[in-house]
Amino acid sequence: MKDIRIALLDMNNNHVNQGFRNIKEISETFQQNSEENVIIKTFDVRFKDEMPEIGDFDIFISSGGPGTPHREGFEWEERFAYFLDSVFEHNKYNEDKKYLFLICHSFQLASIHWKLGNICKRKSYSFGVMPIHKTDEGKEEFLFKNLQNPFYAVDSRAYQFIEPDHDRFEELGMTVMAIEKFRPHINLERAVMAVRFSDEIFGTQFHPEASPQALIENLKDDKNREAMIENFGMEKYLETMDRIDDEDKIILTRHQILPRFLQFAKKNILKKVESLA
Repeated sequence: MKDIRIALLDMNNNHVNQGFRNIKEISETFQQNSEENVIIKTFDVRFKDEMPEIGDFDIFISSGGPGTPHREGFEWEERFAYFLDSVFEHNKYNEDKKYLFLICHSFQLASIHWKLGNICKRKSYSFGVMPIHKTDEGKEEFLFKNLQNPFYAVDSRAYQFIEPDHDRFEELGMTVMAIEKFRPHINLERAVMAVRFSDEIFGTQFHPEASPQALIENLKDDKNREAMIENFGMEKYLETMDRIDDEDKIILTRHQILPRFLQFAKKNILKKVESLA
């Protein structure tokens, strides 16, 4: 029986982070519920300059993290760019596919690397539970299958991806799957919130891994709490706290997107093994 090998890329640069803990929890639940032997290994990409060899793993999940997604001259940046291209190119020419999920900071890094649009600093830091709107293509996206339109997810970012280059998307065969809330009274671009980079590579600006407990923990941080109140007002902040553990909001998003991605990857990996047997 084939082992399923998962690499978790920690992009937090040695900052304490609830998100990465949640990614590990979801991966470990998948491990416990699988009949197959699932091996999980963590790589500290930014702080320790660790990077998985793509030949050693089947599935990669790359986390969010702090700071600018634009190049600052660190060694890991070049290695991460090479990693992105290696997975993308490997899948073009090989039958045994590699599956990659990119979250928040990793999503921004990939969008910059593939020159997909304008990734710029927001006017103010965004933090809270946001409605995420599916595009027409996103309505057909199986990772979003059981989610309403809009669905709700935790957003935590100082940067945003706006003004997608549609010609570049077409050239690379990539698709915008979700955008942020439409606000006609505010003259700002709607940010891109999810992209299908390929059949095997998916990315979200929001945090599909977030749990109510992690969000409550994050709101103990003054910066996050103030950002949420600034963005939505005190009334909305209190409403969000009231709805934080509603079954149809971030709990549903957490139970759908990453678990579906892992199941999809596993099914295809095992199918490939069977066809070669």
